[in-house]
Amino acid sequence: MRTPEPEGLVDRHRLQLKLLLLRQKSMQIVLPPEVEALVQRQLTSGKYQNAIAVILAGIKLLEQQEDIYQGRLQDLQQEARTGWEASERRGEVVDGSAAMAQILANVRSLPPQASRCGVSDEA
Repeated sequence: MRTPEPEGLVDRHRLQLKLLLLRQKSMQIVLPPEVEALVQRQLTSGKYQNAIAVILAGIKLLEQQEDIYQGRLQDLQQEARTGWEASERRGEVVDGSAAMAQILANVRSLPPQASRCGVSDEA
């Protein structure tokens, strides 16, 4: 059973890959053994027809992760601006420890894939 993939994204990646291959005539990628084993497991599962499809799925996930990260970064930047403005204009200041506890609580409440932005409990 193949996993559904957005056609536009996959088509764009296939086109980019074809253009790259045409420019370079051939492309060889050496995968570490553990990555090669992962690709082989995906092929054996029947989810993908070839190694390129597995690699494209990985690229798609990387793009999604980057989109989530960028969106969350923009949210955090806006929250920081709002906090700065509150402290500058209205004199509203929050204790640093309390603010950090609130930030960590907010990060923990995010879905697992959205909270993978390098924040740990040790922060």
